[in-house]
Amino acid sequence: MPIALLPDRALVTVTGEDAPDLLQGVLTCNVVTLGEAEARLGALLTPQGKILFDFLISRIQGGFRLDCAADQAAGLAKRLGLYRLRAKVEIAADPTVAVAAAWDGAATAAEVQRAADTRAVDLGARLYAEEGAFSADASPQDYHVHRIALAVPEGGRDFAYGDAFPHEALMDQLGGVDFRKGCYVGQEVVSRMQHRGTARTRLLAARYPAGEAASPGTEVTAGGKVLGTTGSAAGERGLATIRLDRLGDALSAGETLRAGDRPVVLERPAYARFAMPDAAGEPAA
Repeated sequence: MPIALLPDRALVTVTGEDAPDLLQGVLTCNVVTLGEAEARLGALLTPQGKILFDFLISRIQGGFRLDCAADQAAGLAKRLGLYRLRAKVEIAADPTVAVAAAWDGAATAAEVQRAADTRAVDLGARLYAEEGAFSADASPQDYHVHRIALAVPEGGRDFAYGDAFPHEALMDQLGGVDFRKGCYVGQEVVSRMQHRGTARTRLLAARYPAGEAASPGTEVTAGGKVLGTTGSAAGERGLATIRLDRLGDALSAGETLRAGDRPVVLERPAYARFAMPDAAGEPAA
């Protein structure tokens, strides 16, 4: 029942009476329906619909906390501040709270705040408490092995900030986009992609039958054509950003898929519902 401290994560808090309205109007996720002990995926986008910041959002007394990459926390707080205007909110990076992940039913002390990570079944929970409150028995790498095995992507590791649309990062599959809540920054582009089914690029699970996964950033090719690039990896598993139309062409032609010089098998994550080309190159539900 492992618990791993995540020193590469940090918190931004948004508190005050106008916090729900502010966040509901700028984030991809629905904060009104957020459960009391739920950590929900969300993002802040550019007006063109690309991901600037991704995070797990959960409730605290008087507002919300956004669990994000540590090197993005100051930038996220600053960007949210641009939308504050006259809203009665306080936005701040909070360096006093440690972030940890727990999975396989790991128990914690009562003073540790726990929020279920709702991105995928079996991913576990997020833990928040003062430094020293955790009894960690796993490493950050152990957590990433667990995350990668479930094919759950993470910003900065599996896609570049400012470059990927939510559909490409599987946010529509992981509960990070609410298509019914109304307007938010970048909403028009994301909704159009959803309703027209124009997401040609997706993050896929990568399996390496011959052994160790390719390094992040390795080109995935077939028949001399580039299909995409690899993301984070652990052991024989990894993630890869792939053009589905090019993958379909390669499969229908019977070409071998490679990441660098290593054969690779690309699979749709177990939680995902989007159509992916089958062995004949045809879209499969």
